[in-house]
Amino acid sequence: MRPNNSTTPELFLNSQGRAMTRSGFRYILSKHANSAVQKLPSLEKKRISPHVLRHSCAMQTLKATHDIRKVSLWLGHADLRSTGIYLRADPEEKLESLLAVIPPNIKKGKFKAPDKLMAMLQTKK
Repeated sequence: MRPNNSTTPELFLNSQGRAMTRSGFRYILSKHANSAVQKLPSLEKKRISPHVLRHSCAMQTLKATHDIRKVSLWLGHADLRSTGIYLRADPEEKLESLLAVIPPNIKKGKFKAPDKLMAMLQTKK
């Protein structure tokens, strides 16, 4: 619980009421991740770190708002160009773009060479 008399503007505070350090946040996240693995063993194979949480939150913010400026502000980037990587990283948006340019008359299936082509290839030996 945040003390009422705290003058520290940071969101996460340590046990002394001061701004939590990166290593302090990593320690607490690791402690909770290890605890969660006990209940959900598949988490053991997942990468859980402050960096992964930051990027996951940025991707979810982009997906929810469709506004790269909000992501940039949330991440604290000084330049919007620093946030451009999130536009290139979203696989759903990539798939939507690809599906938009595929002609609708192309159907999945296996290619079967016409008899005429096969005959021509066999005579070229």
